[in-house]
Amino acid sequence: MDRRLPIYLLIDSSGSMRGEPIQSVNVGLSAMLSALRQDPYALETVYLSIITFDHEVKELLPLQALESAQVNDIELPRSGATHMGEGLNKVCDCVERDILTSTSDQKGDFRPMLFVMTDGAPSDLMDFEAAVQRIKGMKFSEIIACAAGPKAKQEHLKKFATKTVSLETMDSAGFATYFQWVSASIAANASGQQNGAEDDITLPPPPDEVQVVL
Repeated sequence: MDRRLPIYLLIDSSGSMRGEPIQSVNVGLSAMLSALRQDPYALETVYLSIITFDHEVKELLPLQALESAQVNDIELPRSGATHMGEGLNKVCDCVERDILTSTSDQKGDFRPMLFVMTDGAPSDLMDFEAAVQRIKGMKFSEIIACAAGPKAKQEHLKKFATKTVSLETMDSAGFATYFQWVSASIAANASGQQNGAEDDITLPPPPDEVQVVL
């Protein structure tokens, strides 16, 4: 069996994303899938999982091969809390369940990547602080967190992300650019893994609309 490159997306689906933001995320996800399916390295290795969090956490797409992944539109509750801590814990649970580790007979999966997007801050702060410690022990190759819009609290994301970026505008053009960069980053990782550069993946620089937070 070929080694898999597991990619996890954790997306804020709280009520504040209602309207153009979540429509743009849905369009962006579907464009990302199309772009990755045209990349031979990605098509061979990438497995995708999508998890959403609002006042509850849903595994929208359990980890599956890129070619067979069907992504349903994310639907939002009217209002309610943003359980980011519970979302991060769910990612950890899925990684523990999904990832194949190396044995004497075969090499396991490549190190997974995680992309997190939120337009706010965690409402479940105690769970969040515990989940931060847990996610850091999960051996992701990259954890890229995106603070979308003016109300997103970057300081929470910086606690666990290897790279934090901000998206100033929550319009369709901004999200489209962000997801193009995500698909380029996944493709770069997929080709790097296949060419043996496992611990030395270089991600493409983010576009102008996506600011790197230092």
